[in-house]
Amino acid sequence: MSGWDSVLERHESASRPAVRLGLSLLKGMKDGAAERIEAARAVRQFASVSDLARRAQLDRKDLHVLAAANSLSSLAGNRREALWASVAAVPDRGIPADASVDDQTPALGTPSEGEDIVADYKSISLTLGQHPLSLLRPALLGQRLMPAATLMTYRNGRPARACGLVTVRQRPGTAKGVMFVTIEDETGNVNVIIWPSLQERFRQEALAASLLAVYGTWQCEGEVRHLVAQRLVDMSHLLGGLMAVSRNFC
Repeated sequence: MSGWDSVLERHESASRPAVRLGLSLLKGMKDGAAERIEAARAVRQFASVSDLARRAQLDRKDLHVLAAANSLSSLAGNRREALWASVAAVPDRGIPADASVDDQTPALGTPSEGEDIVADYKSISLTLGQHPLSLLRPALLGQRLMPAATLMTYRNGRPARACGLVTVRQRPGTAKGVMFVTIEDETGNVNVIIWPSLQERFRQEALAASLLAVYGTWQCEGEVRHLVAQRLVDMSHLLGGLMAVSRNFC
């Protein structure tokens, strides 16, 4: 187990392996913290958040980063409980480290699935839970915005509409101003072609939307499938506080 392995894991079912992410993904994790966690864990498993803080020499900020990423669930419960425990685990200045503190965790309530997904994206830019579009699918279907898997069954030339998180924007110098955008939903990816004339009409949507709805025409030739855009709509307001980041090559 490398120094960047973490306890960020989730067992989807008894028949599927756990997904384990590296501590290097955590936003705000300081240099050396992961190595100290690995070294301490190699001696024995951590018994509590306080034990983790003491043996891995973590300060309160380190613990907050771990708690926010839900990597303390096995020691302290959900994110809210773990954040509370991380405060109590590191004594304030002037209080001896081994002092006994009578601190009873209040009933903080379990975060909703949506709140957990937003927190995952804030901490590590992805989630081990459901894809955000899974929660939005009823609302999107209400606007006839279809998932990627459905579009893949469409015939060539059929009108189509889709919505997804923007993961890639690129405008190669050899493409004569054409922008290629990839949007992602819970079933897969859709490659979108945006002609220069449409970019002029929907510049803000094309360049800034995190959640983009695309209305256009489906094209497929062999294994090549894409959606030629005719109208763009910024649907980012549906994401609430979720911060999705795309790779832009424009």
